[in-house]
Amino acid sequence: MSGTYTLGGEGAIIESLQDMAAHLAEGCKPTDQFRIGTEHEKFGFALDTHAPMPYDADSGPTVKALLEGLTRFGWQRVEEDGFLIALKRDGASITLEPGGQFELSGAPLESVHQTCAEVNSHLREVREVSDEIGAGFLGLGFSPKWSLDETPMMPKPRYGIMKAYMPKVGSMGHQMMFRSATVQTNLDFSSEADMVKKFRVSLALQPFATALFANSPFKDGGLNGFQSYRAHVWTDTDNNRTGMLPFVFEEGMSFERYVEWALDVPMYFVKREGRYLDASGKSFRDFLKGELDILPGERPVMGDFDDHLSTLFPEVRLKTFLEMRGADSGPWNSLCALPAFWVGLMYDDAALDAAWSLVKDWTAEEREALREGAARTGLKTVFRSGTLQDLAKDVLAIARSGLNARARLNGHGENEGLFLDDLDEIVRSGKSRSDLLIEQFETSWDRSIEPVFKETAF
Repeated sequence: MSGTYTLGGEGAIIESLQDMAAHLAEGCKPTDQFRIGTEHEKFGFALDTHAPMPYDADSGPTVKALLEGLTRFGWQRVEEDGFLIALKRDGASITLEPGGQFELSGAPLESVHQTCAEVNSHLREVREVSDEIGAGFLGLGFSPKWSLDETPMMPKPRYGIMKAYMPKVGSMGHQMMFRSATVQTNLDFSSEADMVKKFRVSLALQPFATALFANSPFKDGGLNGFQSYRAHVWTDTDNNRTGMLPFVFEEGMSFERYVEWALDVPMYFVKREGRYLDASGKSFRDFLKGELDILPGERPVMGDFDDHLSTLFPEVRLKTFLEMRGADSGPWNSLCALPAFWVGLMYDDAALDAAWSLVKDWTAEEREALREGAARTGLKTVFRSGTLQDLAKDVLAIARSGLNARARLNGHGENEGLFLDDLDEIVRSGKSRSDLLIEQFETSWDRSIEPVFKETAF
């Protein structure tokens, strides 16, 4: 959900819908220039009280202190309205989600080995500073204990606009903003046709990522009845800007068709001179005609369109790359497994063809049922004559074949397929991380949530 840090109003004035489609098409690149971007969020807490970390306070660990401490590693400060709210270094950034979820947005890298090394380096740096200030971090997809009232809000103006707007369009928008955490993989495409094929395959298979990475069975100190409560929250956050996008599977899908959809999603804000102007519920189409009432006579520039794209939250999101958005955050090995899963499926032509053959006859109703079922019942979700677990074996085999074909080796001669081993075990056993946490909660934890602050901490 993190935006770019500009003053606003950058870029050429948008003259036509085709300008915006051409902007998305700028993401097309040769396959030898494909890169992998991984983003993950985590919940900070005080080690002694298990309370969430505020942005700033007179005592106890704070988000601000953590950001300040990380600057020793060469991270550069990013401030907004006088608040330190992000860090940047070598193409990567550290940003804050609304409830203080601490996010690493990784640099675009060539292999999953590099991505995993980046994740491990980041976690080491965060651990060093966290130990000094008395903080810890949870690798979960949803806040296990704190209520909305107990969860702090980060000092970013766009979040204030979103917080006010969310209750108008869904029942769980605040839960999404303040209590959820994800891991995400961003991947490239070579052409419009390649984008469309990858978009369709990844949308259809996003529920598999939800089930394989399910890691949010707790809420308010107890069980919530879901494998991925984070995924459930997205089903009633704002249906104008979320979901499985049935139009992607229709004839004529293109960059221009995605722009058409994006223009029909109500706006959140416009940024000018470093200030966020509340445009919640207003029409970007009116903006294109110079009829936006908060900026009368002014037409948008491409930076405004990029900002608007950043406020769309479908299960797969198109920018100048594709973002895979269906997975819960989790332990360090899952942060490496997610890019391996999607790279294996998307970055080898034979694997992509095999994945498309698997999903191409699924209906929109079946895809939506998989999305909702994966959140509640995970791998046990019934699909046609079997379960999601049965199909997941085939999906993982395709992903592994794609990674084997890439043959990107580490110093020990191992290819990227090693990062799928944990997922193979989840599918073999039928037990997700949520299942294992539920078992612990019911037995060795004696139905107390407090052990989660040790068992799932980085």
